[in-house]
Amino acid sequence: MTRDIELLGRVFIDGQLEAVTGLHIGGAETAMAIGGVDSVVIRDILSQQPYVPGSSLKGKMRSLMEKFHGCPQNRGIGRNVRIHTCEDESSYANCVVCRLYGLPGEMGFGTPTRLVVRDVPLSEGSRERLSQAQTDLPFTEVKTEVAIDRVTSAATPRQIERVPAGAVFAPMELVYTVYEAQDVARLEDVVQGMELLEDDYLGGSGSRGSGKVAFKSLVVRAKSREDYSKQRVLGTTHPTLAELRASLDSTMDELTSLLALEEA
Repeated sequence: MTRDIELLGRVFIDGQLEAVTGLHIGGAETAMAIGGVDSVVIRDILSQQPYVPGSSLKGKMRSLMEKFHGCPQNRGIGRNVRIHTCEDESSYANCVVCRLYGLPGEMGFGTPTRLVVRDVPLSEGSRERLSQAQTDLPFTEVKTEVAIDRVTSAATPRQIERVPAGAVFAPMELVYTVYEAQDVARLEDVVQGMELLEDDYLGGSGSRGSGKVAFKSLVVRAKSREDYSKQRVLGTTHPTLAELRASLDSTMDELTSLLALEEA
């Protein structure tokens, strides 16, 4: 079977990711845990600064979109972990999640993943502020949580490392590839995943207050296949995700014009 795929252009959503409450995205346990921290955050191995992995950001957006669209959790990817994966070409044709976030290569009928999410480093401003603050560990705080036995009232403390509230991760970059004319309208699904995340949480301990995040200072750029060396900014800078949503229709119209898809 021959399948054709044609890159028509790319859309880049740039911005910042702010930790509205303390953020815990777990990393490998290291010698740092000897100081009493039971669960450490993930850090860049060279700078030892915390960051947001693209896999964590994209994975949470995918999970929320699966729940929003009621997708069946039909594929095991590890011990007691299940996700949604379309099992045939007909279901894939109308699946928001698999078209946007991808399918395993062995499925055979999928097209390339539309959405790429980069790792997001700690912003320069937050690095400076946190390096000058009296934090428990470099760039982070330690939050003690206590489990209480309901019968004996015995306390079991647990220390969780978090990036403090107010920290900003930037530059953030989401890359969305347009392979067919219908992909322009599917850009709305990317924004919807971001909205669902803002109303939920990122990382661990979300039900206990951690992980509320907000997208800030958003800029949408695009490149067409015909003139890929150049880029166009679509619209203006959007201070919040809500403002990007409000102007999304005009942004998609600009994208359609840029990619010369009016007659597609």
